[in-house]
Amino acid sequence: MSSEDQRDKLKQHFSKRVTSQARIVLDNWQKLKDSDWADMQWLNDLKESSAKLGKFASRFEMAQHQLVASDLTDELNAIKADATSLDDAKKERINKAISALSECTQRKSDSNATTAPRTFLRTPIYIAINNKENAQRIIKQLEFFGFRAVSFDKGEDLIKAAKHDKPETIVIDVNFGGDKFSGIETIKSIQSNHEMPIPIIYTSDEDDDIETRLMASRSGGEEFFHKVVDLGQLIEKIEEYTNASPLDPYKVLVVDDSRAQARYIENVLTKAGMTTCVITDPMQVLIALNDFSPEIVIMDMYMPGCTGMELARVIRQQDKFHSVPIIYLSAEDDINKQLHAMSLGGDDFLTKPINPKHLTATIHNRGRRARSLLALMIRDSLTGLYNHTHTLYLLETEIAKASQSGSKLTFAMLDIDFFKKINDSYGHPIGDRVLKSLSLFLKQRLRKTDHIGRYGGEEFAIVLPNTSESDAKVILNEIREKFSELRQPAGDIEFQVTFSCGVASGLNENAQLICERADNALYEAKRAGRNTVRSYREPPAQLTQ
Repeated sequence: MSSEDQRDKLKQHFSKRVTSQARIVLDNWQKLKDSDWADMQWLNDLKESSAKLGKFASRFEMAQHQLVASDLTDELNAIKADATSLDDAKKERINKAISALSECTQRKSDSNATTAPRTFLRTPIYIAINNKENAQRIIKQLEFFGFRAVSFDKGEDLIKAAKHDKPETIVIDVNFGGDKFSGIETIKSIQSNHEMPIPIIYTSDEDDDIETRLMASRSGGEEFFHKVVDLGQLIEKIEEYTNASPLDPYKVLVVDDSRAQARYIENVLTKAGMTTCVITDPMQVLIALNDFSPEIVIMDMYMPGCTGMELARVIRQQDKFHSVPIIYLSAEDDINKQLHAMSLGGDDFLTKPINPKHLTATIHNRGRRARSLLALMIRDSLTGLYNHTHTLYLLETEIAKASQSGSKLTFAMLDIDFFKKINDSYGHPIGDRVLKSLSLFLKQRLRKTDHIGRYGGEEFAIVLPNTSESDAKVILNEIREKFSELRQPAGDIEFQVTFSCGVASGLNENAQLICERADNALYEAKRAGRNTVRSYREPPAQLTQ
């Protein structure tokens, strides 16, 4: 073994120590969060594990982990022994540090591209199924998708575990343990230990009558699988009912010439977990719209220089913000005037003084609806990934950012191998299931800052900001290898699927050119026998006579 190989092996060993410690930090944070930040033991454990992570990261020269651990440790050490200083702002800063730690633990950075193994931290999924062979098949499939699953043989063990470490969801037989409805009774006991119910997925080989389903539903049953458990559908439901992908906070622009009123609204929204931008000069609204890109706008009705109605009409003239909800704030209590204001571009009207609960509830309702409408416009209905048009828009946006900052950018195109044969052999519903499984696989193994789209048919596209072409190849090769091991269920049989991939990079290039390069690289991967990742290579220059 060469000295370089030995060095790489040592780096890999050290990085495992750091990521293992990072996982302990994330576990302790989750347990502290589950206790509603009230269990001082988990807080102390989080402090200790964070400090240890900082030492490991410093010793093994993993700068990104070291920086995050330092920030987190500073925040935790500032908390007094009685935790009276653990206010919402402090929690938010700790949560941001945890998010940064989770991101750098999940994915190789450019500087550590040859070393850091990917870690997928999930709170557990509990499996309580009488057929042990089926339970192990489910666990193995879940692990492919980054879930942490634990199997149980007895109801009392499941109850004890769920009380100590609340699971994201539980998959359980209606008659778990052998007695009729014993699984449902076990779940009732578990739910009584938690204020927020755990989503339950029931399975049953025998009972499928309305009484059984009602009992299951009343105990928190979200889904009911009868007879055969389709592993593909089960994975989809588990992903749907877990908290693995929490919603990003709503971005709210507050426009109010009263500084005191604006700050009051800002405090209310920040405590509710939202991100705000406040401007007290309505003439600055266009700048704020472009810089902040809000999802919701809250504005006063009467301000110096213009009214809220006039400002709303200007905002609506920007195509990008045509459908952004606008909520008026005013002491105006004349219903006719309120309705007139909303007819000129507004979506809602809140009267001052504002009830904080009413304000946050209104924003949540409007924000949720706005996101749903936006998703219909920019996302593929089958996979939930960005559609072709929006993927190209994101590529153009990231090219502009990379050109401005001088950072790296890579674009990748993936194509499922022999997809027509899959549809012909197993049917289009199974083909759709394969597409969804790959989309979920990609979402779980790439960063939040990466953009994943369904380019068309069985073709996918990925925009990877701040990523070199060589790093992108390493990451996508890992995903390709792991995905090829995944067994796709089709009734009583299983099969495996592979994909080919082409990657291309470049600064100061247009989106069409980078797409063509990635497409050419994908063609080379197909021509090389499929199930491989290829980089774009410039064609040899033509010699002139």
